[in-house]
Amino acid sequence: MDTRFSNIFNLTEDQAIALLQTPLDDLEDKTDRYIAASHLVNFPSERTVNALIEAIHNPDPHLYNRITRRKAIESLGRLKANIALPVICSCLADDDIYTVENSVWAIGEIGTDDATILEEIAKLLEKPQQSYRVIIQTLANFNYLPALERIKPFIDSDNEPIASSAIAAVARFTGDYSQIDKVVAFLTHSSVNARRACIQDLIDAKYYDAIPQIARCAVSIVFRLRGIRLLADAGKEEGKLSFSQIEPFLDQVMRDHPNDLDLVHQYEEIPPTEFLIQELYNTDFGRCYLATKALIENYAETVEDEVIKSYNDEAHNDYGAHYHVIKLLGWLKSDAGYEIVVEALNNRRPQFQKSRSAAAIALANYGDKKAIPLIQEALNTKVWELKYACLMALKELGEGNLQSYLTDEDDWMVKEKGNLLA
Repeated sequence: MDTRFSNIFNLTEDQAIALLQTPLDDLEDKTDRYIAASHLVNFPSERTVNALIEAIHNPDPHLYNRITRRKAIESLGRLKANIALPVICSCLADDDIYTVENSVWAIGEIGTDDATILEEIAKLLEKPQQSYRVIIQTLANFNYLPALERIKPFIDSDNEPIASSAIAAVARFTGDYSQIDKVVAFLTHSSVNARRACIQDLIDAKYYDAIPQIARCAVSIVFRLRGIRLLADAGKEEGKLSFSQIEPFLDQVMRDHPNDLDLVHQYEEIPPTEFLIQELYNTDFGRCYLATKALIENYAETVEDEVIKSYNDEAHNDYGAHYHVIKLLGWLKSDAGYEIVVEALNNRRPQFQKSRSAAAIALANYGDKKAIPLIQEALNTKVWELKYACLMALKELGEGNLQSYLTDEDDWMVKEKGNLLA
């Protein structure tokens, strides 16, 4: 389990359990119990599991208690707490659809071969207003064939993520991939939710042929890297993919230039820099990449000061915009922004990890060999994405013998990259 982002609230196990057991009326901040339920995922103990189960049993209908129950269910799923299955299964009949959704997801994480439980999940497909996507994904992951005919109607859903999951599930159940291109087509959908969702469905379906299109999808690099990595791991294990087949697309994603993406939005006329820089804060990364492209192509000689001002004002603390600014400074070869990029390379805050890889690539774009020792130092990490980006950057800067940095490397993809660059 990736826990890089988990331990943000700095609570001990005792403190988190005490908060979770505090009555709502006694709390200064009504969200504290939710935070506690979330944070307890860091403590896989019997006490934690019992405290989370106790929280689920709390019947208070208040909104803040409902969201705490949802989070407690999620945390038990992340902890893979098998002992909690009975109480989680009882929540499948809850009136709150989000509690039901989390329960289905948690059962999927914990695992079960109990056909009675799986049938209870399948029956939710016939119940109105449910989170059908999570239900379909979970049933497919359990390979629960009795649900197939109930899943098929969702192929024609107006909700793209639901339709995508249904198409992928039917392909997995039947081995018939004739409609999987409809899932691939969602990679260029105008809805960012549809684009993100279909990547997961292509992973679940082990549809290796989609790797080139995933590399070009206008969503955050996090989604694309995860998609390619999981497909690569599965393809290697099955003997269907070699690193040489994956490498060009992985490198393309690591460089992450907007010209290498299928941009799904467009401008009727070139907007002013003020608008474009503000677009770097958009939660739809497709719009961020479009803005980046426009800045590079139209304002490369004049926009540096505005970009740095935006960084100092806001982007330094906004992990989405931070990433795009770091990449942009590298493409602009901004002298005034060089130290910002160096700082990003060494930024250990969990939410800013993708900016570290971006910074390594950005430093290579500057073309200055003085960055080599900094990038070499950044190679001392357990994060494979950062190692991979550092290897690419060092090669770009003319550094040889990259294998010497990887003598104890246990990540097959990083090792293969080092061997090829040696």
